[in-house]
Amino acid sequence: MRNPVGGHVPVAGGLATTGLGYAHDLKAESLQVFVANPRGWATPAGNPAQDEAFRAGCAEEGLSVYVHAPYLINFGSHSEATAERSVESMRHSLRRGREIGARGVVVHTGSATGGRTRAVALAQVRELVLPLLDELTHDDDPFLLLESTAGQGASLCSRAEDFGPYFEALDSHPRLGICLDTCHIHAAGHDLSAPRGVKETLDLLVRTVGEGRLKLIHANDSKEAAGERKDRHANIGAGHIGAEPFGELMRHPATEGVPLIIETPGGPEGHAADVARLKTLRG
Repeated sequence: MRNPVGGHVPVAGGLATTGLGYAHDLKAESLQVFVANPRGWATPAGNPAQDEAFRAGCAEEGLSVYVHAPYLINFGSHSEATAERSVESMRHSLRRGREIGARGVVVHTGSATGGRTRAVALAQVRELVLPLLDELTHDDDPFLLLESTAGQGASLCSRAEDFGPYFEALDSHPRLGICLDTCHIHAAGHDLSAPRGVKETLDLLVRTVGEGRLKLIHANDSKEAAGERKDRHANIGAGHIGAEPFGELMRHPATEGVPLIIETPGGPEGHAADVARLKTLRG
């Protein structure tokens, strides 16, 4: 399938028990989950029975699976405690990703806190993240997928060209990929609603990091206009991006085989409508 479409699904009550049911109701072809509290540092072991049932269910339905790492992770932080916890949390997410059959683990690219320069922060990113990437030696290990931010604060990566220095810091490691969030990249100043906006953004991304690095798309419309640097997701077609750019996105060569995951408002009904809308735009 050219672009499997799905959503981020809740898993409280069990990966298989809750997550698979929600994905089924969405008519999802791909899904994303948390394997820990996204706003905490806890690293739960997981439930082997749920893991096995989840893997089997996803395999049976042909669902591609992704994990989103906790939001607190920041490899550019000036806080030693945050840096250490970020490594522990990321290692946990990658391990759990392998255990549940995930193709990739998404992590936000972080920011240079404490008045640090971008160069100093990226040097720390290298020190902390390269060892994690080098641990991904199993055939079934997930990719580490970098997700840029909307450009708030001292963000290390918000525009497409910012992925260049980030990839350079990590030696363009073979297990490194990109998760492109349409709301974030639009908010950071790439106007996806403009004529050729999608094409120019994706072309620039490929020129910056090379072909084959785009592994996942977070398909979210934006409540804010391009360049506002505000991360406020809207339902597909209900924001400043509009519906048609998502169709263009799915026709660009760089997105061949890349799944789309929605992270939009509206609960089950809104999510199901967005998945259906993207499938229609896919044609």
